[in-house]
Amino acid sequence: IMMLFMGQFALFTYLRPFLESVTRLDIAALSAILLAMGLAGVLGTWCVGRRLRTRLFGILIVIPLVMAALAVALVALGASPVPTALLLVAWGFFGTAAPVGWGTWLSRTLPDDAEAGGGLQVAVIQLAITGGAAIGGTLFDTVGWWGAFTFGSVLLCGSALAAFAASHMARRSSQ
Repeated sequence: IMMLFMGQFALFTYLRPFLESVTRLDIAALSAILLAMGLAGVLGTWCVGRRLRTRLFGILIVIPLVMAALAVALVALGASPVPTALLLVAWGFFGTAAPVGWGTWLSRTLPDDAEAGGGLQVAVIQLAITGGAAIGGTLFDTVGWWGAFTFGSVLLCGSALAAFAASHMARRSSQ
């Protein structure tokens, strides 16, 4: 959970300066992209929610890998408005759906302590957002926008590895 949110917010926090300075979008285009990201997020949450019963760990592994690939693609294509807009709509689809998967994992892992686990999850998410934004901002200011985006991609890959490890632990404990 920590790596997913740190990776996501190392990039997401700095979308506006990225879109204004690298992609060179005006406020109207930037607002349209953010709206499209939000609408894609609603759709992504609905789609993922329907598949969580049977594919929880697959979702927890694939979503951060897709987001990492999108972050790398933004580094490569960030100066081009149309590809950037499409990548960010995909980011909205997957990024908004990711927390639903981890919430489901938590409720299955701690069925008798879901409230306490949920409180801990909220604290971890807030810390991860803060850490991701702080480290991403430092990289954005010192290395450049691509440093924050690359850092986010690495953390998202780490999240996928953690989910893979959790899936193996769950399989072992169920046997």
